[in-house]
Amino acid sequence: MAKSLNKVMLIGNLGRDPEVRYTASSVAVATFSIATNESWQDQDGNTQERTEWHNIVTWRKLAEICHKYLRKGSKVYIEGRIQTRSYDDKNTGVKKYMTEIVASNMIMLDSKDSGAGAGNSSYMPPEASAGPAEGGKQESDLPF
Repeated sequence: MAKSLNKVMLIGNLGRDPEVRYTASSVAVATFSIATNESWQDQDGNTQERTEWHNIVTWRKLAEICHKYLRKGSKVYIEGRIQTRSYDDKNTGVKKYMTEIVASNMIMLDSKDSGAGAGNSSYMPPEASAGPAEGGKQESDLPF
């Protein structure tokens, strides 16, 4: 059987404040976007730049931490997996697809003086797969 790997590592800046919601079973889920930038020289020697936007989803305690400490413009490291989901557009009835990063780890990269977070803190949930299942660290286990 062939092995596979679905792993994403991004460093970028938040495009909006995280929004947190709760599932019917009271599990926190936060969503936000981050921007990564790429620059290169074209044939004529001119510097070109492109920004790529990534939709991020976090679950449970990590969702609550992101909501509490991250703000638009915050620089973060995100580690997770790519997931594509489909939904029916309520207005048109057309099936649409959304690709997002389901984060399992987040590190705040802003300095304490920047006011965008709590410094170099990170949180790694107890299980590698982030999703709607119950579980997570206790309040006393948090690194800050």
